[in-house]
Amino acid sequence: MREVSACPIRTIGWEETEAGVAKGQGGRDCHPGHRVSEVCFGSGHSFAAQAIPQTRTLARTRLLPPLARIAAGLALGTLGGLVFYLLNLPLPWMLGALFATMVASVAGAPVLGPTRLRPAIVAIIGVLLGSRFTPGVVEQAGEALVTLAILVVYLGAVTLVVVPFYRFVGRQDWTTAYFAGMPGGLSEMIEMGEARGANVPAIVLAHSLRIVVTIALMAFLFRVVLDHDVGGSVAAAGPPIGVLDAILLAASALLGAILGIKLRLPAPTFLGPLILSAAAHLSGLTESAPPSLLVIAAQVVLGTILGCRFLGIAPVMLWKAGLLSLGSTVLTLALAVVAGLAMRAGAGVDLEQALLALAPGGLTEMGLMALAIQADVAFVALHHVVRILIVIVLAPVFSRLLPGRT
Repeated sequence: MREVSACPIRTIGWEETEAGVAKGQGGRDCHPGHRVSEVCFGSGHSFAAQAIPQTRTLARTRLLPPLARIAAGLALGTLGGLVFYLLNLPLPWMLGALFATMVASVAGAPVLGPTRLRPAIVAIIGVLLGSRFTPGVVEQAGEALVTLAILVVYLGAVTLVVVPFYRFVGRQDWTTAYFAGMPGGLSEMIEMGEARGANVPAIVLAHSLRIVVTIALMAFLFRVVLDHDVGGSVAAAGPPIGVLDAILLAASALLGAILGIKLRLPAPTFLGPLILSAAAHLSGLTESAPPSLLVIAAQVVLGTILGCRFLGIAPVMLWKAGLLSLGSTVLTLALAVVAGLAMRAGAGVDLEQALLALAPGGLTEMGLMALAIQADVAFVALHHVVRILIVIVLAPVFSRLLPGRT
């Protein structure tokens, strides 16, 4: 083990560049001299480079060019989704693809996620969720004021519980624990944590695993405990799609993504299409949704991208970080149950719907789950957007109150 300086890895899912250094997908080069199979991870201000056996992993990775590895990842993701579907497991196409490619990634298989397709994929899902907005949503505006107030209190409680958990149980410094424990804003927490000298890979692992663990726990809760059907209903088709409907849905996806980026919305290529699709459906211009086959394909691609994020992660490291993430997520969901009960008492919201609105999973993924159990997608999406905005705006403000590193 050797001590190295801070390493600005942007995301899980390293690829080896021609220069032989690790490069995060969408990020900057790793610390000079680190190979793709070396991950900077540890507690405190410095990082301990934990070497992962390189020879076999890199040899397998180099067997195929990037496009072939992407094709292999999608094929494996499709197979995983099909297996989950045949086993009648929850959210089969997304979770099956995620599980299969995650295992393959950690094992060093030559797979790669089609990350460049993600904006298009989340735009499709945004249009799908927007199709569930009805005029009745506007009538529930007063109810949202009560639940949003509860959301604010809930986020404060999560911060006060989860950040100390990462500090004392995870044995991280306060800065790393703070940005790892925030319930949302992966990209923003990485940027802010790096600027404050935090352990960036620890933050990346914490947030990526938070999403995966939340999806798994929520799917188990709704399918096994509450006996909801969270399988094929996600891909259920709406009314038949005419030419005008297809044009409106495509325009919602394309123009919505552009609008979201221009307005700098959180999750712009998802939220922009959702807003335009919702407007088209609320105004009665269309009642159609994207075709079932397209939605299934989008879920497979999304699950494959999520699973391939774990390329280059040592199994031992992933196990330790996974246990830590499981603990923090269980604590967060316990607080979500309390806040959900408050929403039910104060605004008459179903507990299942409140849990989906409060769960620390991804906006896209929780929206899909809300769609699967026939919950109010608009309600769930609104609370996740507000959650992300609150975290992004207030996290840097309260980070100034952090104690010094120990």
